[in-house]
Parts: sequence; structure tokens; C-alpha cells
Amino acid sequence: MTMTTNSGAEGEALIRFLAERRAEILARVRAACARVGREASDVEVVCVTKGHPADEVAAAIAAGWTVFAENRVPELLQKKAELEERGLALPPFDMIGNLQTNKLKALVGEVRLVHSVASLHTARALSSRAEAAGIVQRVLLEVNVSGEATKQGFSQDELLEAAEELATLPALSIEGLMTMAPAGEPDVARETFRAARALKESLEARASLTLGQLSAGMSDDFEIAIEEGSTMVRLGRVALARSYEPFRAR
Repeated sequence: MTMTTNSGAEGEALIRFLAERRAEILARVRAACARVGREASDVEVVCVTKGHPADEVAAAIAAGWTVFAENRVPELLQKKAELEERGLALPPFDMIGNLQTNKLKALVGEVRLVHSVASLHTARALSSRAEAAGIVQRVLLEVNVSGEATKQGFSQDELLEAAEELATLPALSIEGLMTMAPAGEPDVARETFRAARALKESLEARASLTLGQLSAGMSDDFEIAIEEGSTMVRLGRVALARSYEPFRAR
């Protein structure tokens, strides 16, 4: 990845655009919360910067975004290094992409939260790497409640079966669940998010886990996710892409 430089009028225009888009998104978050009697402060918006250069991440920081996410470890590490080279205070970054076992050692300690622990094998490996580094890694368990073959994650039955062992892994702080809904199907998305919330409640009742977080909802369905209990939404295109058309089906 090569760091580009937006400066002068071009850079200021980008920051203004991103700030205006952020204000629009936060207004939509507040409206979704109001529809179901929630407080907007209960929902955290994570700005997903995968595919965007460090220069644009710097502009997003200037526009007011405070938490970011990447889906590949090398890209995450390179962007962090480039932002440090610019003299910027690093914001917290999350990892939301598929976890490769051979990348876990490099990931541990570099992120605030891992959203995508999708199997017991991965959870064990990540706990082992974190324990060796002397830290406790905050994580979410990725669940595939829609049953799509193209999506990774625990099935509901797998997660209920693994819950007791997951709760005992020494170097993981399991803080909630993450899920993704099928694209372009609002009604199915709603059912997916509702099922994820129900699964979270079942896990809390069956295992010694306190699962305060539900990471659900992306650019096309985040309002539905909020209405169904999401506490974190992961927004990339709607936050950063100038060509994005807001999702309006409801």
C-alpha cells in the first residue's frame, strides 16, 4: 500500500465531505434508536477503512471518526505505521476480517477488539498467542445465524456446545457476538439480527459469559440492526464512499 497525500484545498474538501457524511449517519443512528426507545449513546459506530489508504484514514480522523476497523492484518499494521509516521495519535482499531492462524501473533495487542472469532479452534489459538504475549485480548464471537454457506462463523448449535470451554480460555475477554446478514434482503436481515440477539441471551443464561455487545449491521442494514438491538455497527461504504446511495428500503 502506498500512502498518498491529500493537501490544501483537496484535503480540506475531503474532510468536509467526510464530516457531513458522518453527521448524516449519526442522525440516522439517533432516529433508529428513537423508533425503538433506545439511547443513541448505546450504539457505537465503527468506521471501516479497508481498501482506503492511510491518507483517507487521516482525513476521517479529522472529520470526527474515533474508532476504525480493518479486515486484513498486514493492511492494519501498515496503516497504523503510516499514521504514526504522520505524527498522528493512533485511534483504536478493530479487526473484523477472517482470522488466519499464522497472522494471530502479529495481531495480538494491535487492536482494541477482534470481532471475528469464528471457531473454537481460532479461539484457542488466539488465546494461546495472547497468553504468550502477556495480555488479555477482547473479542466477539462471530455467528452465522443465517446459515449461509459463504459466511464463516459458529452455527447456533456449535456455539452453544462450545460456550463452556470458550468461557474458560484464559487470555480472551469474550464480550459479545458479531453477525452479518444476507445482502439486499431487509426482512431476512431483521430476522438474522433478532436471532443473534436471542442467541446472545441464551449464551448468557447457559455459560458464565457476560455478553454486552452485539456487533451487527453494515452500510445497507445498520438501521435495522439498531432496531433489533445492535450495540456496534460497522460502516464502510456509507461512511467513506462518495458514490454511495443510502439504503432507504424499510
